Amino acid sequence: MGQPIFRTYDREALDREYDNRAKVADSPRYLAWYASESAAARAALPGRLDVPYGPSPPETLDVFPAAGAEPAPVQVFIHGGYWRALDKSDFSFVARAFHLDAVVVVINYGLIPAVDMDELVRQCRQALAWVYRNARMFGGDPARIFVSGHSAGGHLVAMSMATDWRAFAGLPADLVKGGAAVSGLYDLEPIRLCYLNETLTLGPAEARRNSPVELAPVRVGPLLLTVGGLEGPEYHRQTDELARAWRARGVACTVMEMPGLDHFSIVAQLNERASKLSRTIRAQMGLV
Repeated sequence: MGQPIFRTYDREALDREYDNRAKVADSPRYLAWYASESAAARAALPGRLDVPYGPSPPETLDVFPAAGAEPAPVQVFIHGGYWRALDKSDFSFVARAFHLDAVVVVINYGLIPAVDMDELVRQCRQALAWVYRNARMFGGDPARIFVSGHSAGGHLVAMSMATDWRAFAGLPADLVKGGAAVSGLYDLEPIRLCYLNETLTLGPAEARRNSPVELAPVRVGPLLLTVGGLEGPEYHRQTDELARAWRARGVACTVMEMPGLDHFSIVAQLNERASKLSRTIRAQMGLV
């Protein structure tokens, strides 16, 4: 064993802990399934695709209107991929969980290294500001915006909830009424120290200012933190530490471990409206 570089982990052990594709043998099957199910969802559901919310090519989003009465609550989903991979088009399937009674918006953002972490986070905030300003145009209620995301998207959920919306865009402090972070990352220090930083190139200050555990939300609704029972100890630690830190700052945080699920199978639950994860998020929105 080498010299510890983060808690009890040496570099090799830390790399293993955050290498989800190596830990989950059928991860390639899940990644292909995400894309194929998303293509099927786009073919079956009405939607406006590739709507720009900013000037650069990646700054686009897909809107799937609610099938029910308007104005409807809005569920904004942020994809994962360790901030360096995947695309909104891989996650259109999440609209199946919500579209009967909510507008679903799936956002894209520039990937590292084409942008840095600060700009990536800014783009996601800009997307949410766009949703607030334009919600009524697609049948959404700007007073009922919720956000969810998987993996790096879970990190971006927490960053959106830690945003001072008045300072960022002159918008209501409680723009985000609730969040659901699925297998997210909230402490970027171990990310900075493992193999991922060969692409991310985070410095200590950048990692700290983009770590939700270091931030104090201004005024937010409840946060649901879910993690698969089959995920490694660092993902459980990340989840528990954010819950502990934000509860101390007055945020209502619920941790939900999902037995038998790994980093890739957990988000697939959003393909089914009746799954526990889908029902729990819809309950947060007042739809159950």
